[in-house]
Amino acid sequence: MSSPNPIHRMTLFKVPSPSDQEAILHQYMTFKNTATKDGKPYILTCDAGKAIDDPRSQGWDIAVKTTFGSEEDMAYYDHECEAHKELKAVAGPRKTDVMTVYFESVFDGVGEKL
Repeated sequence: MSSPNPIHRMTLFKVPSPSDQEAILHQYMTFKNTATKDGKPYILTCDAGKAIDDPRSQGWDIAVKTTFGSEEDMAYYDHECEAHKELKAVAGPRKTDVMTVYFESVFDGVGEKL
């Protein structure tokens, strides 16, 4: 059974070349406006940027946080979304590594924050 809470997804890329980083981030900017499901935007939020130079970044160059309304929307993104396929075509040959995790926030559906 699917959760009623949004799904937050974090994706990190290792992309050594600054020009390749720019190409991927440009594609994210395009993708944010073209990712649709049934002719409508379905991604709740998408934030992407270069990681700030810090030892804690551990070599990850680009960080992306995407929020979906449901696991079904994330599955659509992974398997059917044309905009995501175009993004993967740009990022795939430019990245040396990628890591993705997703989660439900402890704050979703809760009226208080830390």
